[in-house]
Amino acid sequence: MSGLMSSSTRRLAIKHLDSGGLITNYYCTSRCRHCLYACSPGWEKKYIDRETTEKNILKVKGLGCNSIHIGGGEPFLKPDELEMVIETTLSLGVRIEYVETNSSWYKDKESACQVLSSLSKRGLSTLLISISPFHNEHIPFYKVKGVIEACNAVGMNVFPWISDFYAEIDTFDDKSVHTISEYENKYGRDYLKKLPSRYWIHFGGRALKTFANVFGVKPYQQVLSSNKAGCLELLDVSHFHFDLFGNYIPGLCSGLAIHYDDLGNLIFPEKYPFLHILFEKGITGLFEYVSSRYDFKPSDGYMSKCDLCFDIRRYLVLDRGIASRDLQPKGFYENV
Repeated sequence: MSGLMSSSTRRLAIKHLDSGGLITNYYCTSRCRHCLYACSPGWEKKYIDRETTEKNILKVKGLGCNSIHIGGGEPFLKPDELEMVIETTLSLGVRIEYVETNSSWYKDKESACQVLSSLSKRGLSTLLISISPFHNEHIPFYKVKGVIEACNAVGMNVFPWISDFYAEIDTFDDKSVHTISEYENKYGRDYLKKLPSRYWIHFGGRALKTFANVFGVKPYQQVLSSNKAGCLELLDVSHFHFDLFGNYIPGLCSGLAIHYDDLGNLIFPEKYPFLHILFEKGITGLFEYVSSRYDFKPSDGYMSKCDLCFDIRRYLVLDRGIASRDLQPKGFYENV
């Protein structure tokens, strides 16, 4: 596994990065029910600053990755700050693959073209435009159409994520938002259940509850008995993220964090105790430790080990007030 120490040593270190992105803000106009990072209007309206951008990008480059994507939250909520992020990233020799947007910022074609033209002049060539029924619960589809039209007008590439949903979303009134229930009424009661086979969704963050209600749960004892090994996915560097607080999110485990200064070296348990328990002993080790030391009581059922892990971490952060460096940012747990 690239960039990692041998798993047999059980020593956690991230020494190489393959592909990933930068989270400029967690604040978002939407509260999508599949969001891995629990973005929502409930977050503080904070955006990444120049210093943190530079340090994140220098770390990305120093660990062997020469291109990133930029996402949120919604990066376009502060276009001037987004311009700074683009300029800073490119000035440090790291290419920007695309910037993600949910199109909520769209007002009219003229103003959209102005925003996109300014970003294009600073080096942005591609916009990933979110197209999904989850987004359509919060954002009228005319805004998505408008951003696509503006991109075409200024010569910016469009990366539609994902175009397969366009036609069925477009059958509804594009001036209004539409619930998943409306999609189920129109396309079948199993519509939500089928979405993960059509659309890349990681079962973490808010998606845990959404899809536990669809696919069902197992007794926590069964989850533990089938997951005895350490969580080596914490070492996955194929789709990493850094955020506006200087956190590196290991694997796709939102709500876990390593400070960028600690990448490239051994990650020590004194500073990252819960991360190390997961790495060494997996969900069973974390469950036993938190149950005995912090009196954690599990619910009856969980979708997966990630579901149980989140419940344990949420309990530590919100119910017990634990402010460990590896359980960050707190806003993630508050907004799920």
